[in-house]
Amino acid sequence: MFGLSELAVILVVVIVVLGIKKLPELTRSAGKAARIFKSEAKALKEQDSPGAASGSEHVVSGTAVERNEPSPRS
Repeated sequence: MFGLSELAVILVVVIVVLGIKKLPELTRSAGKAARIFKSEAKALKEQDSPGAASGSEHVVSGTAVERNEPSPRS
């Protein structure tokens, strides 16, 4: 992973490339993205919780159809 000195170099490069005026906007959008990711991960974890349909099993209702002939495709 990255050490402190590598992160410092990356931060300096970002400041030089984007400029100091764009940095607050960049951090704001990164914070929004992190919050959205966290909430989606939490929702996914709640959806797949053990209280729902015995673990990771999912029941799909439908009708099984046997097909002996190949489908006609051009």
